[in-house]
Amino acid sequence: MVFSLLTACNLGRIESAAPSGPGQTAIGVAGKRCGDSVCDGPESAGTCPQDCSSATNGPSATVQPSGAEVEAANLTPGTKANAFWMINPASGARLYIVVSYPNDGGASPLPSLVMIPGGLGAQDLENGTDLDAVRLSAAGFIVIQFDADGRGASGGDEDYNGFRHQDGLSALILSAGQIPRVDTARLGVISRSYGVTMAAGALGRHPDLPVRFYIDWEGPADRMYTTSGCTGVNRGIDWPSCDDESFWSEREAVDFIGTVRVPYLRIQSEKDHVQSTNAHAVDMINAAVRGGVPWARLNDNPAGKTYDSAQPPEMFPDTVDRQLPDLFIRYAGELFALEW
Repeated sequence: MVFSLLTACNLGRIESAAPSGPGQTAIGVAGKRCGDSVCDGPESAGTCPQDCSSATNGPSATVQPSGAEVEAANLTPGTKANAFWMINPASGARLYIVVSYPNDGGASPLPSLVMIPGGLGAQDLENGTDLDAVRLSAAGFIVIQFDADGRGASGGDEDYNGFRHQDGLSALILSAGQIPRVDTARLGVISRSYGVTMAAGALGRHPDLPVRFYIDWEGPADRMYTTSGCTGVNRGIDWPSCDDESFWSEREAVDFIGTVRVPYLRIQSEKDHVQSTNAHAVDMINAAVRGGVPWARLNDNPAGKTYDSAQPPEMFPDTVDRQLPDLFIRYAGELFALEW
C-alpha cells in the first residue's frame, strides 16, 4: 500500500552544501568560526545565535513514498511498514526511510519515534524494520527509521555520524509531518549505542527542532569511548587517529548534549554492551545537567542530578539489555506526558 503525502512546502536542496573547492567541506568552510553561517563544532544557539538560530536550522525536505510497501517477514501481527525517501539538503543524497505503523485500521495521528541505529547500521529493508521498532509500533507508536548517507539503500558517502548525517536527521525531523499519521506535536528521538553521536549532534546544533524528548541507550560520550581507548579499529571500524581534531570535533556527543533543549534520558546497564566501564553515562548526564538541559535523568534516578565519576550510582542490571523495547515503550510514554 502506498500512502499519499500530506501537503507540505518543498524548500528544495542546498546545492551549495557540496564541496566546491580547496578548503571546502560538505558542511561549510574549514575553520568552524562563528559568523560563517554554519552551525558547527561547539557552536549553539546560545554561543553563536547568528549561525545556530532557528532560521539557520536548515530546510525540511520533501518525503516521498518509495512506491512499495515493505514486505517484512519479521513483522508481528498488528504492525506494518512502508518505505519512503527524501533528499538530505546538506549533501544531496537520496535517503531511504522505513516507517512502521500499528495495524489498527485508523487514520488519526499517533505519537511517533525517530530511531537511530548503533554503529554504522542500516535498515534491513528486505525484512522491514528491526525488532525494537516492531515492538514499539505494536504498542501504538509510529516508528521512523532511515539509512543515513552511504548506508543501506541510501545514496551518498558514509559520514560516520558527522554534520552531514546530523543535518540529514534534522531535515527528516522537520519533514516528519509529511509522513501519514505522524503527530508532529508528539515526536521523540531514540538512539542506540553510537547513534548518540548523530542524535546529540543534530539536537544540540539545532536546538529548535520540534522534538519532545531524547532517549539514549549506552552511547559513547567521546572519541576515547568510540574507539575503545583510541586503539584504532573498534568493532570492525577503522577510526581516524584521536589526534584528528577536525574529524572528532563533529563526532563527540558529550560536546553537544549540553546544548540540547529537550528532556534527555540516558539508559545504562552495569556492564556496558561495548565498553569496559559505564563511566561515560555519568559524563553524558553531567554535561547535560551542567549545560542546562531542561530535564535530564540517568535510568530511574532523580532528574537533574550530577554524579562523581569515581563513585557512580548503581546502574541497571545487565539483563535490561534484553528488555530494551519494553524500556523504550515505558519511557516514551512517560516522556510524552512530561510537562517541562
